Amino acid sequence: MTLGTGPSAYLRLLRHGPAAGPFFAALVARLPIAMAPLGILLLIERERGAYSLAGFVTGAFAVGSAIGMPLWGRLMDRHGQPRVLVPTSLTSAAMLVAVAVATLGGAPSAALLVLAFLAGLAFPPMSPAIRAAWRTIFPDRASRRVAFALDGTSVELVFVGGPLLLSLLLVLTPGGVPLVLTAVLLAGGTLAYCLTSAARRSSGLSGEDPEPVAGPRRRVPVVFIGGVATVLATMLILSIGFGQLDTSMAATAGIMLGSTDNVGVLFACIAGGSTLGGLAYGARHWSFSERRAVPVLFAAFSVLLGLMALLLSWSGASLALVLPLLFVTGVTIAPALIMQQQLMDHLAPPDRLNEAQSFLSAANTTGAAAGTAVAGVLIDFHGVDWSFAGASAALALAVVVALASQRRWKRAEQEVAAATLPADVRV
Repeated sequence: MTLGTGPSAYLRLLRHGPAAGPFFAALVARLPIAMAPLGILLLIERERGAYSLAGFVTGAFAVGSAIGMPLWGRLMDRHGQPRVLVPTSLTSAAMLVAVAVATLGGAPSAALLVLAFLAGLAFPPMSPAIRAAWRTIFPDRASRRVAFALDGTSVELVFVGGPLLLSLLLVLTPGGVPLVLTAVLLAGGTLAYCLTSAARRSSGLSGEDPEPVAGPRRRVPVVFIGGVATVLATMLILSIGFGQLDTSMAATAGIMLGSTDNVGVLFACIAGGSTLGGLAYGARHWSFSERRAVPVLFAAFSVLLGLMALLLSWSGASLALVLPLLFVTGVTIAPALIMQQQLMDHLAPPDRLNEAQSFLSAANTTGAAAGTAVAGVLIDFHGVDWSFAGASAALALAVVVALASQRRWKRAEQEVAAATLPADVRV
């Protein structure tokens, strides 16, 4: 099936049963991507009264996830997705409940760090799984672009719905309930995804993919193949900025809205802009290539974050100025992330795609961990405007790396395209 272009392409995807089922199950399973780190951050800040501790515990969760993701991705390529996703989701859900219980029970900081790390280590690689599944569902590259765009936009909806749901639960329920519900959504959504045909068929060794990489190259870590490493580097630096941005918005909510419980308002604003940008990008064919557009979007993102830092350093800053700037900033986010995912889809060998996309998610969570920890210290000792400035600086560095990677990405994409031609066409 081909999806075509325009807004109707998204409707065709959602009417296509083999795509709609995995998409909606993955959407539920990925709500915890936004809810778990933010829920840990806000629960610990509320109970212990320190952004720095909350940032480090949230960072431990992200570091654990970054370590586990590539391992789970490699195992999915070898054994299929359900055999990996079912046990990891159940284990991670149990550890999230343990974090809530330990925090409310007055457990020492070291225990919180260990439990959060284990919850992250077992966190199921749902985003890599669904990204790899798009190749199984849509062999046509143009249709996969639409799927990546809708998928990337759905992640932005996750970052609207997750914080809003979390904020509501924080107001209406006891402190540990948000993390418990997060665990339920994680396990339930992942199990539902594993029942779909796409999950059962999406192994990198599937017979529907081009012939697998053989011999020594198969044993080489995927990060050393083609331009994968430089895509990971840009994602890592980008995510440092994201980690600082998320924590900065929580602190901004505390300052401007009276409580961090109201952070969902700010997330809704920035994610609303990101949703608009993602849908607009995926609805049509563009004349530019992803690799050339990435540094441009990163640069725009960096400038807008710098403006946010300047605005919050001004005593006259108000929501009337902050919210529109957050919305405009969001417009750049989803297209940049979608292009990163597409670059990985183009550059990684097809039989290593679960592993490659898992490394991309690991780079994301590692950067977010570092950014969250840095932001917590900056906010506690210098103020929220410094944290936004740090996020802007991270994006500026990502621009430099993306520009330096242009030739490598072009050459690697050509190599992968040539390698996946039918044998009788290769010269």
